[in-house]
Amino acid sequence: MDITLSQCFIAVDDHDKALAFYRDTLGLEVRNDVAFEGMRWVTVGSPEQPGVEIVLEPPLADPNASPADKQAMAELLAKGMLRGVIFSTGDCDATFERIRAAGGEVLQEPIDQPYGVRDCAFRDPAGNMLRFTQRRTG
Repeated sequence: MDITLSQCFIAVDDHDKALAFYRDTLGLEVRNDVAFEGMRWVTVGSPEQPGVEIVLEPPLADPNASPADKQAMAELLAKGMLRGVIFSTGDCDATFERIRAAGGEVLQEPIDQPYGVRDCAFRDPAGNMLRFTQRRTG
């Protein structure tokens, strides 16, 4: 079977703030930024992975969702309760310093984990937790 990841989704409450973070701070490239049926479809991705895109979407993008469900998802996002993503990096400490210097909200400074990685964590402007991992060698 030939299966690869093509897209994953991150909920955001402000596309412009999200773009400033993912594009300007993390260095991801914008692949799409278009209006579609009253919504904004924005995708970003690493130049190192041209076949993988991150879709930045409202907390509940389903047009059939009730107002109460949309409100509940927005509240969960505001609390940082929705899942983010884990990025790989060749230098966790340098990545940490670059994001912190750009004003990223630090959740965890770089540490060696018992499961073989050195990692750190930040919140994006919407409150999602993003981890940055570097595999340890040796």
